[in-house]
Amino acid sequence: MATVSAVIRTPRVPNKKEINMDGEMVGLVAVIMTLGIPIAGMFTYYSVRKLRSQERLAAIARGADVPMQQELSPAANSRRSGILLVAGAVGYMLTFALIGRIEPDAWVAGTFGVIPFTVGLGFFLDSALVRRDARHS
Repeated sequence: MATVSAVIRTPRVPNKKEINMDGEMVGLVAVIMTLGIPIAGMFTYYSVRKLRSQERLAAIARGADVPMQQELSPAANSRRSGILLVAGAVGYMLTFALIGRIEPDAWVAGTFGVIPFTVGLGFFLDSALVRRDARHS
């Protein structure tokens, strides 16, 4: 019996191949995701833009009539951004309000929806001011 208790009390020595996941990877993954997602978004945006330009130039070289895409006015851009931000913020806050019925601590996360909500309201205000300036000039 002494040998069994000695074996049980002996600390286990990990193999060299064994990896211990003690949470140190979380910081690395957070940095990679924080930097990687915006870089991937920018790469995608510019790749699509380059492909559209090449397609347009090829159509012009063939002699096809390529209409220019109409750019949105600054008021329309602000209005669209305001709609997207306010709608996203309301959805975010409603989600955490529903979760908050079960878990009261979720209300804290839900209050962060105020940030995009107020930015969206700022875009609506900008849209109204741009329209007003356009009418007066």
